[in-house]
Amino acid sequence: MGLRICFRTDAALWIGTGHVMRCLTLADALSAAGHDCHFICRSHRGHLLDVIHGRGYTTTALPAAVQQAEPMSGSHANWLGVSAEQDAADTAAVLQPMDCDWLVVDHYALDTQWESSMRPCCRHVLVIDDLADRAHDCDLLLDQTYSRRPEDYRSLVPATAQLLCGSANALLRPDFAAQREASLARRAAQPYPLHRILVSMGGVDADNATAEVLRGLAAIPRADALAVTVIMGGQAPWLGEVRQLSQSLALDVTVLVDVSDMASLMAQADLAIGAAGATAWERCCLGLPSLMAVLADNQRLVAEGLHAAGAVQLLPPVNSLAASLPGLLEVLVADPEQLQQMSRCAAALVDGGGARRVLDTMEMLS
Repeated sequence: MGLRICFRTDAALWIGTGHVMRCLTLADALSAAGHDCHFICRSHRGHLLDVIHGRGYTTTALPAAVQQAEPMSGSHANWLGVSAEQDAADTAAVLQPMDCDWLVVDHYALDTQWESSMRPCCRHVLVIDDLADRAHDCDLLLDQTYSRRPEDYRSLVPATAQLLCGSANALLRPDFAAQREASLARRAAQPYPLHRILVSMGGVDADNATAEVLRGLAAIPRADALAVTVIMGGQAPWLGEVRQLSQSLALDVTVLVDVSDMASLMAQADLAIGAAGATAWERCCLGLPSLMAVLADNQRLVAEGLHAAGAVQLLPPVNSLAASLPGLLEVLVADPEQLQQMSRCAAALVDGGGARRVLDTMEMLS
């Protein structure tokens, strides 16, 4: 008999889409194994409830705050839009009649106090985190950050909690593992081309980094030889401007929204220019060399770890992107071995089997 799993996670213009998207990846693996998944999300501006429902999952929409702020910076506690106590009461009301086996919590605003209050409503708690900055009451914790160690969490979780740490546990959809062999074989060939560039600055891209990247690419001397594909979320506030800009530049640009074939697009690309969010692990699995931007403080550890591993080159702040990109690309064109070396280093970090490892552990603990 299958398990019943409930997810408490949010997307919003100030949160982004990554938390929901990685929970959807885990839900797909669980559902394929015969388990039932339900999502509980607050109706913030930029929520993804329709996307979740469209993937076949039941959803419960918690009400947004009456006077909803958009906390683009500051404490993650503000990301809930309501108090933690109110959120706990709202979530418990949904969970109580459900007979929930696992509650999956993926939210920077929630910690041990909130999780402990959920204990009467579920049998087990899985926390997905990548900050290691607060205590959790959980049976299983997943942190898919490269170089993350179990010791980073030992003082933050119960002694009995199991820890899955490191990029080998990255939650990726099966199509990334399916595309991996062919993608890596193409990149191992000589010489490495630099023609197809994939730009993905996050599902929301609140700072409009995408526009700065496009301006920088348009200034490259060989810009007419590039084929640029831009990936954006349907809720991205600058989507209209990016579309207009892509038509005005002397650059071959295709703007795609809410894509379902990201693995194919990454496998076909020669270079990615992207944020240090959840898609970083997808790029690694396919050995896609990347120029990586840090668009939020909580992305810095991921970006610095991948840079130290030789898997990416780091980009300057958003306001310097357009000016710096031509020089960075010129170096890579002149020395394609750099791209191949980045590809090899990236591919060594993620093999695409993380969701299976998490699923197996959840079933073992149930």
